[in-house]
Amino acid sequence: MDLDSQEQILKLSERHGPASLVVLIGAPDPEAAEITAETVTAGDPSYAGALAGAQLGLDVYHILEDDIRSEIPDDVWEDQIGIMTDVLDGPALGSAVAGMRAQAEAAPGDGGD
Repeated sequence: MDLDSQEQILKLSERHGPASLVVLIGAPDPEAAEITAETVTAGDPSYAGALAGAQLGLDVYHILEDDIRSEIPDDVWEDQIGIMTDVLDGPALGSAVAGMRAQAEAAPGDGGD
């Protein structure tokens, strides 16, 4: 996640509160998805950006997760995302992000409450 995105997420979290935000990511590989999810839940693991040490505990999902897919109209899905389901490993991406969500939920004192 680039530094500008981190800054914008921090500002939105401060303005609206972590419980009001959901982060959708579209990372193409599980490692990138996991790092991005970690950044918005537990803080930037590289300690380089605005989210360094910021345990926001934001809800985060990969766009290819079934729960998200069910919320997107079919025509929008096909136009914007459909082809990616053929080339990316959706279950692995979803699993990587779900693992970070589970860690964030288990962490005491997260920013999600």
